[in-house]
Amino acid sequence: MLLNQKYEYKKLKRVETNGTRLYETPVSPNPVPSVTTVLDSTKDKTFLIEWRKRVGDAEATRISTESAGLGTLMHTHLENYVLGIPRPAGNNLVQQMATAMADVMINEAFPNVTEVWGIEASLYYPDLYAGTTDMVGLWQNKPAIIDHKTSKKLKKKEWIEDYFLQCCAYALAHNEVHGTDIKTAAINIIVRPDDTTPPVLQSFVIEGAEFDHYANMWAERLSNYYA
Repeated sequence: MLLNQKYEYKKLKRVETNGTRLYETPVSPNPVPSVTTVLDSTKDKTFLIEWRKRVGDAEATRISTESAGLGTLMHTHLENYVLGIPRPAGNNLVQQMATAMADVMINEAFPNVTEVWGIEASLYYPDLYAGTTDMVGLWQNKPAIIDHKTSKKLKKKEWIEDYFLQCCAYALAHNEVHGTDIKTAAINIIVRPDDTTPPVLQSFVIEGAEFDHYANMWAERLSNYYA
């Protein structure tokens, strides 16, 4: 894997306004919403509401917090690996799980990454939105947005629509600001139901006409957000 920082990704300042995540960008007079804010504000939350009712608020919060912490630690492993610096150490259960999940991502997904232009790269579409993508570079020699996720259950493609929309948003922003033509998105999900089950990788890739389909869906969601 070649780290080739061919584009400058300026760190964007994140601000919170009435609980909404916004970013200050170099070209917009006012902060713009994050990609995740747009998606969260425009999605059908029926399933999430029913899930919280079923498991209870306390358990739902515990699961969400645990998953977020594990995902953050796994991302740190991956970022350090790409940068060539020591990965996080530690032997508690969460640290062991994060290490095992990162190992699977590195061994099974990263061989498809032929070049990395940026990790945790800040991107923005002037005056509309901004965010941070896990990785941007070449996926099997094609310019791509590459995203890393964690899950307790195997996913079906139709369940992860918002993941595709998120990647399309980042790709369109990158194309607009950096003059690229990214039309590929790779979603890599490490699935680990519990601390006794070995993690497995699921990879989903969209490109070409399918990418255009999700890019149009993102445009509709963005229009609904600003309506």
